[in-house]
Amino acid sequence: MAGYGLRRVLLDERGSVKVELSRGERKSLQTDRVVLAPGPDGEVETVRRMYRLFVEGRTEREIAGRLNEDALPTDLGRPWTRGTVHQVLTNPKYVGDNVFNRVSNKLKRKRVVNAPTLWVVAKGAFPAVVDHTLFERARAIVEDRSRRFGNDELIALLSDLLKATGALSSLVIDEREDMPSSSVYRSRFGSLLRAYQLVGYTPDRDYRYLEINGRLRALHPEVVEAILYGLRLAGGMIGRDPATDLITVNDEFTASLVIARHRQTQAGAARWQIRLDAGLAPDVTVAVRMDAENRTPLDYYLLPRIDMAEPRLRLAEHNGMSLDGYRFDSLDAFFALAARSTFSEVA
Repeated sequence: MAGYGLRRVLLDERGSVKVELSRGERKSLQTDRVVLAPGPDGEVETVRRMYRLFVEGRTEREIAGRLNEDALPTDLGRPWTRGTVHQVLTNPKYVGDNVFNRVSNKLKRKRVVNAPTLWVVAKGAFPAVVDHTLFERARAIVEDRSRRFGNDELIALLSDLLKATGALSSLVIDEREDMPSSSVYRSRFGSLLRAYQLVGYTPDRDYRYLEINGRLRALHPEVVEAILYGLRLAGGMIGRDPATDLITVNDEFTASLVIARHRQTQAGAARWQIRLDAGLAPDVTVAVRMDAENRTPLDYYLLPRIDMAEPRLRLAEHNGMSLDGYRFDSLDAFFALAARSTFSEVA
């Protein structure tokens, strides 16, 4: 995905712009190229504002609060958080640099996160959104926050965290505000696995499964809030049951949210399972398919109860028009259901 303030643009073999790509769209010709380009002026200015506020001394959490107060959602239509602001402030694509080989994934093998020494960086591959000097000042602040910790101190903090939680992961580390982020451990020790080894911890497969489930449970209320935000922004009158998170829109229909975890078969094929809540019986189920890392929504299915005969759905990457006819790259179509028109517009 391009990210906030950026867009994906399709170029032909001569380097001329053909079209701006939407989320989920891919090139169809081998001779075409997909590059990043600055997005709408409002988003670009917001990105620059985030950098200015950060170098002036504001924290990521304070910046997120200001953006949410101004009703400026992320590129995924969600409220800003400390983590999403941090991602913008540390990603080199905002100064036009393209980074390759962050991860490796051989056929039917596990995905491997590569050490920074193995990354391939193309400087100036895209038009810069942020001035290079401003970007370097922001990066220096982030680095200074972790530079005060020596290697022994980092390992001691990680060891204490392991004793307190019984298990380690990037999610567990990043949730602690009194210690450096997981990216610091990757940078200092080459990988998180190496840091884990130094404190005598070996992550197992079962814990990773529990970690993903925990992450998705934590994501659920965030996505619900983002949906409510988008519906209100569209002008809808919204109600929400605090016990079930069932959403009522304009006193006309109900909707509920299901987040579908990405799974992989032994043959390497992607699968998602969706359970429709027969107890709540919402008029529309908003199903979110997660990406391969189960960190970011891949796409959305708007499933009307009247058309769903089975209580469970098992989705592959492509499912035919009987199901993919309800697939969308964003929730804009769902938000549009809450919009209202004046009598003059209808006439």
